[in-house]
This record gives sequence, C-alpha cells and structure tokens, in this order.
Amino acid sequence: MKQIAVISGKGGTGKTSIVAAFAVLAKDLVLADCDVDASDLHLLLEPTLEESVEFRAGYEPDFDPEKCTGCGECVRLCRFDAVHLDVESGLAKFDFLACEGCGVCEDVCPGEAVKMRECVAGESYRSSTRYGTLFHARLGIGGEMSGKLASSIRMKTEEYAKKTGAKLILIDGSPGVGCPVIASLAGVDAALVVTEPTLSGLHDMERVLDLCTHFKISSIVLINKSDLNPDVAEQIKESCRKRGAHVAGEIPFDRAFTDAMMAGKTIIEYDNGPSAERVKAAWEQVQAACLHK
Repeated sequence: MKQIAVISGKGGTGKTSIVAAFAVLAKDLVLADCDVDASDLHLLLEPTLEESVEFRAGYEPDFDPEKCTGCGECVRLCRFDAVHLDVESGLAKFDFLACEGCGVCEDVCPGEAVKMRECVAGESYRSSTRYGTLFHARLGIGGEMSGKLASSIRMKTEEYAKKTGAKLILIDGSPGVGCPVIASLAGVDAALVVTEPTLSGLHDMERVLDLCTHFKISSIVLINKSDLNPDVAEQIKESCRKRGAHVAGEIPFDRAFTDAMMAGKTIIEYDNGPSAERVKAAWEQVQAACLHK
C-alpha cells in the first residue's frame, strides 16, 4: 500500500482540484481529506455519509452558578480574558471561544463551581464516493486540535485501507507547515506540493519543501496557473532543482477548473481539454516517482 499526500505551501493553489482529479485516474484507492480546518474535497466528490463520529479534544469549563461566590479569583488569574464577573449577578461568566482550557479556574475556585470537561471539537466522517471511500472531518467553530483530528483521519484511513486491501491512500492535506500538515505527511511515501507562480507561492513552497526534507519525505512539485507569471515559474523550477524536488508538470490558468467546481465535477469529468491532459500527465509523473519505485 502506497500513501501520497497532496499539500501546498499556501491556500488557493488548486490542491483539492488536483486531488479530486487524481481520484478519477487512480485505481483501488481510499481518500482522506486532512484539511480539517476548511475541508472541501466532498464538494467535488458528492459523498454519501456512512458513519459520523464526534471528535473530542481539549477542555472547557463546566460552570455551576449555584456554587459561585463571586470572589473573582478566576477572573484575576485567567490569562486569556475568557472569564469576567457579570455586572448584574456578580457571578462568573465564561467566553468559551476565548477559553484555552488550561483549567486554572478549576484549580483556584474556592467554591468548586468549575469542573473542566472534555469538549466536542468537531466530527469525523466515513463516506462513499463514486471513486472510493472518503474519510473526512469538520472542525467546530473555534475548535482546536486540528493536528489531532487530521491524525485521527489518517489512522482511520489506514485501518480501512488495510482491511479492504486498497493499494493507494490519497491524502488532501492542509496548506502551510503547521500541525495538520505534519499529521498529513506522517509516514507517506511521497508528497506532491501544488504551488503557483507568485512570490508568496514560491516562498511558501520552499518552506513546505524544507519541511518534507526534514522528515525525509520525497517531494514532487506541480506548478498550477503557471502562465500567470512565467518569471516566477522559472524561479520555482530553479528552486526545485536546488532542493532535488522533481517538477511533475505545469498547468496554465484555465477557467474550466472553476466551471468544473461550479458543476460539482472534477476537471477530468468536466472537460477533456488541455488542462485535463496536463493533469493526466502529472499523474503519470507522480505514479512513476511514487507508485512504481
């Protein structure tokens, strides 16, 4: 079983469109959407929900106003301004979005009015799509532990792939270099970095390539919207050469990608034009570099 993570240094490079297109071209695969802060692979693959599980992570105060003395110790010691004394009642009042779950309010409350409880931070799902099973998730509003949720998705995906004998796990990772990206990359055979020819695209691609190098993960680069700035596209290719990252291809800007998204389809399904052919060629490069070695 091989695992490929498709990631990007910044958001908006077209990473999810590429993953969805690869899902059409690949065979015997399981999909994982680990971009849990803003998952959107399901918008193109129209999944049918089969299983939903609460994701519990972090803690929040469970406040009993009957036991509150209004002493203000929790207000004084909270470093996140997540609690204040209500003007009318004189009792503690919590802002759950500001709370970091550190538990100092529970420790210092003389009346034991606060007990920390594990909170529901989101949900994880198993769904069926027209191209295979998809594991995905949704982080709740103000939810934290995105890295832990991405790791949970990865573990469920691997367990299912082993159980069903799938040959490939294709991962839609998060942009950037943070916790969910590291969780997306853990243990993969290769990472495909989708970038765009802008200065921020170049800079952020270099950061994520350095991250892959740190974890000794083979890296491949795909330049999307490559004709927007040919000079920066050349800088990207030169940077890849210096870092030993293979460039799998270039895809010029094409309105067909947006039209396909609006139609709820992948570029392969929507349009058999030049962009679809370039995506197919890029997939051949990825297979040669990752699946056939």
